[in-house]
Amino acid sequence: MTKLTVNKLRVDLGGKSVISDVSIAISLGDWICVIGPNGAGKSSLLKAIAGILPSGGDMFIDDVNLRGLSHRDRACWIAYVAQDPIMPPGMTVFNYVLLGRTAHLKMLASESHVDFEVAHFVITELGLEAFLDRDVMTLSGGERQRVAIARALTQASPIVLLDEPTTALDVGYQQEVLELIDRLCKEKKIAVISTMHDLTVAGLYPKELLLLHHGKIYDAGKPDQVLTRENIAEVYGANIEIISTNGMLAVIPVRLQT
Repeated sequence: MTKLTVNKLRVDLGGKSVISDVSIAISLGDWICVIGPNGAGKSSLLKAIAGILPSGGDMFIDDVNLRGLSHRDRACWIAYVAQDPIMPPGMTVFNYVLLGRTAHLKMLASESHVDFEVAHFVITELGLEAFLDRDVMTLSGGERQRVAIARALTQASPIVLLDEPTTALDVGYQQEVLELIDRLCKEKKIAVISTMHDLTVAGLYPKELLLLHHGKIYDAGKPDQVLTRENIAEVYGANIEIISTNGMLAVIPVRLQT
């Protein structure tokens, strides 16, 4: 089974350590969500794994050393969706999704019928047929996220990194996007590593949570093991209650007494 192993990852930016001694292991079909306060290093962690930020430590997919791969070959293994994906004005949804095939093209080569088939398949799977000819700049927040995810899936990489996939979305779009990610993770057997601010939502879908604090792993495990009053108080400095209903957790802020 394909497995991503990250061992003792470290990232230094501007002479400051932002990620230190972080290790992750994830297999296809699993979903890990990285949580932590602002500045904890969540986005830097994903960018380092994607090869966008320089980093130290070991990164392997099975026996393949990611450090020895070109950016193009690395993209065949790992797809990355930024928190606010760049979408060029005037580009149609279909052409934007088709960009996901770039990593598979030889130098100066054009897309083949296979590349077009992959793009159409993903668009159909995500229910985006009605958007094919739309300018990407006319899309709503939820539509943009679905289209960005479609591009990542068209890349056909077994590992997908999602940085805050529900940022600025209302609760309806949040649920739509997260249900989609969960279904694709299970049905298409991709491995997903995401970051998320909303702790209640983070505890609903992923199999495992990784709590970062000052660039280091403070705790990791199943949601009910990581989402505790003690952890949240220590890492976030927040006073909360944890409510469990039908096996689901809700993180509820509690007003400080005056």
